[in-house]
Amino acid sequence: MTAAAHVPLAERLRPRSLGEVVGQAHLLGDGMPLRLAFESGRPHSCILWGPPGVGKTTLARLMADAFDAQFIAISAVLGGVKDIREAVERAEAAHAGLHPQPTIVFVDEVHRFNKAQQDAFLPHVESGLFTFVGATTENPSFEVNAALLSRATVYVLQPLADADLQALIDRALAAAEVPALDAAARQRLVAYADGDARRLLNALETVAMTARAQGLSAVDEAWLLRTLGERLRRYDKGGDQFYDTISALHKSVRGSDPDAALYWLVRMLDGGADPRYLARRLIRMATEDIGLADPRALRLALDAAEVYERLGSPEGELALAEATVYLAVAPKSNAVYRAYQTARTFVAREGTRPVPLHLRNAPTRLMKALGHGEGNRYAHDEPDAFAAGERYFPDGVSATFYQPVPRGLEIRIGEKLAELRARQAQAVAGQAPVKGDQ
Repeated sequence: MTAAAHVPLAERLRPRSLGEVVGQAHLLGDGMPLRLAFESGRPHSCILWGPPGVGKTTLARLMADAFDAQFIAISAVLGGVKDIREAVERAEAAHAGLHPQPTIVFVDEVHRFNKAQQDAFLPHVESGLFTFVGATTENPSFEVNAALLSRATVYVLQPLADADLQALIDRALAAAEVPALDAAARQRLVAYADGDARRLLNALETVAMTARAQGLSAVDEAWLLRTLGERLRRYDKGGDQFYDTISALHKSVRGSDPDAALYWLVRMLDGGADPRYLARRLIRMATEDIGLADPRALRLALDAAEVYERLGSPEGELALAEATVYLAVAPKSNAVYRAYQTARTFVAREGTRPVPLHLRNAPTRLMKALGHGEGNRYAHDEPDAFAAGERYFPDGVSATFYQPVPRGLEIRIGEKLAELRARQAQAVAGQAPVKGDQ
């Protein structure tokens, strides 16, 4: 077996020129920003943001080739200040030679570097010693220091389209790297890759090795499923994709679309997301987006979580699906959520105020002598169990946080609350001003 055979398929098929790059037409097409940057002949610092396997490392290497620059790669997962220092020394040596050569320092997973490590690049980027190229799967707005971000152009790379992935399969077939695949097997691999070229090529390499061992020159979908089995999940449990997908599920429930909600739920389950995490998010949706418009939603979400704990997968997943559909079709209200957030802001702004004497507990003789609890009206002894005119806020404080929406049970709650608030206002208007009122 030759040494080349030990090189991963993804590396053997890595593009050697810009014309060989698959996908990213919005950046690399004629007149598009990254192509113009290549054609300008002048490298500039940039950050390549996108999911795994879309060509970030490839583009960085092609930049170095295009500008005849020294290419220095640093992994933020494994590297540290020592690697940064060595990169600076190599850049200085290339810059100071008889034939000065520009340097591109490529930092993979740059979001893994802490603030001090990211700051270490700043003076050298500003001095022009080297061009900084960072690659990240995370939102650079949150993960890259503002100072470094302001000195780099951000290019957003997209997952590869199905047609792009099919083209990669054709490229592997043309190079006699993989066995023939029927249409269903190809589509299964494309779906599994989910826009990730590296994932596709790694799967193809596994297929090729297994088929070769079994003496097969062609494979179908059934063989593929038997061979790869659980590897054929199409979901990345980490990074932005995870949060984007759960966001899509949450918004589908909030938007009362049970079909879309089920789609995103199954996408996450199919990809290996922890069903317990999904159960927690369903509970959150029940409280944030449905609330008192249908209090049964919270109970159903809690029941689904308990059912999953008892049964596990796959039986317990049906309970999660049932809860998802119920939450999607339930009447929606974020009134409690908004009331809670408003109350938090109010309390943070107002600070701590003493509890009025009539609301204080009086378990001892001394406390009673000090007037604790004196004058408190027992609501159950009042008409309709409502002590109209009684004050429950601290002195000098009055606020309205909860505003029911005209949907579901909150229609009735709103009617009842409007009646109680009207009786309260009428009773207060007939009283003498309370000390501390403004």
